[in-house]
Amino acid sequence: MADHRDEPLVLGIETSCDETGVGIVHGTTLLADAVASSVDEHARFGGVVPEVASRAHLEAMVATIERALTDAGVKARDLDGMAVTAGPGLAGALLVGVTAAKAYAYALGKPLYGVNHLASHICVDQLEHGRLPEPTMALLVSGGHSSLLLSSDITSDVRPLGATIDDAAGEAFDKIARVLQLGFPGGPVIDRLAREGDPEAIAFPRGLTGPRDAAYDFSFSGLKTAVARWIEAKRAAGEEIPVRDVAASFQEAVVDVLTRKAVRACKDEGVDHLMIGGGVAANSRLRALAEERCERAGIRLRVPRPGLCTDNGAMVAALGAEMVARNRAASDWQLSADSSLPVTETHVPGDAHLHPHPHSHAHSHDHVHETAKDNLYS
Repeated sequence: MADHRDEPLVLGIETSCDETGVGIVHGTTLLADAVASSVDEHARFGGVVPEVASRAHLEAMVATIERALTDAGVKARDLDGMAVTAGPGLAGALLVGVTAAKAYAYALGKPLYGVNHLASHICVDQLEHGRLPEPTMALLVSGGHSSLLLSSDITSDVRPLGATIDDAAGEAFDKIARVLQLGFPGGPVIDRLAREGDPEAIAFPRGLTGPRDAAYDFSFSGLKTAVARWIEAKRAAGEEIPVRDVAASFQEAVVDVLTRKAVRACKDEGVDHLMIGGGVAANSRLRALAEERCERAGIRLRVPRPGLCTDNGAMVAALGAEMVARNRAASDWQLSADSSLPVTETHVPGDAHLHPHPHSHAHSHDHVHETAKDNLYS
């Protein structure tokens, strides 16, 4: 049985894409953040292959959970709950994580929380900068998402203000890296090359920034096409491609739009904090420009360290711990993956009668169940 601390001890599992992440937190204190990445297995395909990701999660799951428990110095039986990404993400990959979390939670007699991937990206900042202010404005940018979200309660109220209408920012980075023959993933290499380039060398377009355009929505498809055509024209003319200048100019176009719209949203909503999360939040130019514009606007910027921006189990555990602390309803054993789970559903609560109390012995008559608990989780 778990001891009754003021702050919950929660293990989180993240498998929405190509990272098998397992994190353990005690309240807002990070104890372990174990990650097994399959990115190298996808590199030769130029992008994530869902079936490959699912198989990699399956192979890495148990070892990653055991590593997290060891790193945290805790026993599985001491946990106060299990949290898992229920969506959005790749359906097959999500199913591996959800199934594993259900199995562990059942065997341990712990409450299970299926949580939202995007809300988790916001909540992870609590592990580095303390409690989130309420409300919090969040700019989430990754390979699959570019969203502006306003949250007054990370466990129950996240309101979308805007999102990408086509390519996400991270997706655009990957596609331009492919055109430049820089490999996969594209974000880190473009960021690195851009530091040696001129961000004003090429005037690439800023999508959805006209007076009649949606104030908080994003579009990077037109930018991606413009950059690709510029490169193709240079190659057709037999000219050398100034890769560093292209990288810097493309990157500047992306981060200019992201930060401009985020600061505008803060001003319009009267919010004096901006949190930036998601894999692209690790981009050095995005961080620098956001800091510059937020300081000028009197907005406090919160950005987790790069390791917490990419997909990880710590963010899932952080949101799970908030669910426990605020007495949110646990999920039941019918929890399943939802690849298109809307951000407004921060978690997937279940029917109370279908989920045993975390410290109950509702299955004590089940000899196999009790033996599994005694042998595997002691």
